[in-house]
Amino acid sequence: MSNPRNNAASPSPKPKTEELQPTGWFRRLKSIGSFSFSMLIIGAAVLFVLLLYMRSQALPVSQMGPSTEIYDVHGEVLETMNGGKNRQEVPLDQISPILIQATLAIEDRNFYNHYGFDIRGIARAAVVNLQHMAKVQGAGTITQQLARNLYLSHERTWTRKLKETYYAVQMELQMGKDEILDEYLNQIYYGHSTYGIQAASKLFFGKDAKELTLAESAMLAGIPKGPRYYSPYYDMKSAKERQETVLQTMVTSGIITQQIADQAKREKLTILPLEPKKQAIAGYFRDYVRSLATEKLGITEDQFEDGGYKVYTTLDASAQKIAEEVVSTQLAKYGEMQAALVAIDPRSGYVKAMVGGRDYNQNQYNRALSNTRQPGSSFKPVVYVTALQQKQYTAVTRFKSEPMTFTYDNGRQTYTPGNFGNTYNGWIDLRQAIAKSDNIFAVHTILDVGPENVIAMARKMGINSPMKPLPSLALGTYPVSPFEMASAFGIFANQGVRVEPTAIVRIEDNRGKTVYASAPAQEKVIEPSYTYVMTQLMESVFETGGTGNRVSAVLKRPVAGKTGTTNTDAWLVGYTPELSTAVWVGYDKDRNINAVESHLAAPIFADFTERALESVPPKLFEAPDNVVSVYIDQATGKLANDSCPNSRLEAFVQGTEPTEYCTEQPAKDNAAPSKPKGNGTWWQDLKRWWNE
Repeated sequence: MSNPRNNAASPSPKPKTEELQPTGWFRRLKSIGSFSFSMLIIGAAVLFVLLLYMRSQALPVSQMGPSTEIYDVHGEVLETMNGGKNRQEVPLDQISPILIQATLAIEDRNFYNHYGFDIRGIARAAVVNLQHMAKVQGAGTITQQLARNLYLSHERTWTRKLKETYYAVQMELQMGKDEILDEYLNQIYYGHSTYGIQAASKLFFGKDAKELTLAESAMLAGIPKGPRYYSPYYDMKSAKERQETVLQTMVTSGIITQQIADQAKREKLTILPLEPKKQAIAGYFRDYVRSLATEKLGITEDQFEDGGYKVYTTLDASAQKIAEEVVSTQLAKYGEMQAALVAIDPRSGYVKAMVGGRDYNQNQYNRALSNTRQPGSSFKPVVYVTALQQKQYTAVTRFKSEPMTFTYDNGRQTYTPGNFGNTYNGWIDLRQAIAKSDNIFAVHTILDVGPENVIAMARKMGINSPMKPLPSLALGTYPVSPFEMASAFGIFANQGVRVEPTAIVRIEDNRGKTVYASAPAQEKVIEPSYTYVMTQLMESVFETGGTGNRVSAVLKRPVAGKTGTTNTDAWLVGYTPELSTAVWVGYDKDRNINAVESHLAAPIFADFTERALESVPPKLFEAPDNVVSVYIDQATGKLANDSCPNSRLEAFVQGTEPTEYCTEQPAKDNAAPSKPKGNGTWWQDLKRWWNE
């Protein structure tokens, strides 16, 4: 029998318990540590490369660059671009230190201790917001706010927030803290189209930013959080509460004591009244300058407006205001009637005033630059100066003013002009023809000198509008612009020298570098003796019997010019030695002007000229050396003597003056002819004395 013991299953061996040796734990910890350290090194390297990359990359183009500004000839601001934003930049050292401290306390107390974003600020804001279960405190730093204002929109998205933080860090890498703070304080919005602390300080308190007190600084530092809510102009109670919050924050930050804060809270602030925006002047001129500037710089209008350029123009703001006021006053009774005025200094070519219509806000079409209106008889001086030079016409050249049909084109065509009101003047000389604006005389003249030569003269004088060599050209039947006419007549005032019209003196970029400077071309296009004779002849327009005589009482200085009238247009183009002005009056649409309206250009011209030159002493037109003045008999055009008492003093280019006397009896003992009596205008008597 088998032994039961032997049959019993032998006990199985105990399983070995797996024991983890200390060396196993060490190896695992070492592996984790090694991995972590490697990741840390890799992360640091990636961060280092990223920071290097961010430092090397240029920041985006700012969406809030300095505004382009347009200045008048005296350095006064005519316009600030970007929708009329009020912005005046000042360096950080020109800003009150207490304003800087107040801004840092309320906006970013850790500004000098973070790198674009504030971890502690984010945590603090999160706690406060959780306590109130609402977003009552933000965590954006000053750098982030500046990045948002300069480069991003204000949409509330995570994408925008991430970009904002990225640009903020990039700014911290590329700019110093003071640079960032400087730019922030010059860019931040304070409401009422006002950007930057200097403009805000001027707006609210009428003082520079460096002069702000603690109470004023706390008031201003609180506004950017919500200009619509904390501006004292909108809600003084909320503004005051916000000021007190800023002061208390400064106490908490250890900047000021509670006692000083309480004193500032009690201080009565003198806030200036919010003045209504002044209506900008020179709208038509400013549009013209924008067009010129973009052309000269080769940029778009958007680039020009946002580029921070400073455009120094030739406009005289005082003269411009007078021009706009005169046009508005004179047209007040005439409904839809329009007007244009251009005034140019003939010596420099500077455009001093430009009015393109009666109201820029209602209609921006610039009639001063439009070459769609016929100049009428105001074009005749171009014809006559051509005749003076080419055919040696003089003031005593005579034609008979009578109904007449002219032939031209080698007899193949005819032209029958008429005088206004079918009034004819018989035998008249050139002075009388200009004064009375005789059409028959003008057509005689243009056919004598050749219409093509008149066009050549017009081109030399800067009139580039389309023209055809026809007899009707003498009567101003081809449209020109007031701008062209003012410039052309300036040649008569400037002794035959044409100076290219100039509206922009120079343009500086946002760094103060001159990127454009004008260099107006000058060219002698007419001999001075001929322009002087023409000036003497055109002075008669404002004398007794002249077409501009009705405004002679307004004019207190030597003035020459020419009227022009068509069925739809009224002109007066005239000048003094300092100012050449063209005035046009008419309607935009096909509508004739009546007899009263046809005389409106003259009073606009006279009133503007006298007021614009009010501070300038009257000045005679300077006579060149090769001009002689003699007394002539008005009946015959010959030299006057005692037997011909009806005489007048007349200017001639030397060598073209009459040599025969009005009778066979010469002046006694070859004495100078007796002086005629004055006509009641003091400067004409002075002129006679001067020429003798």
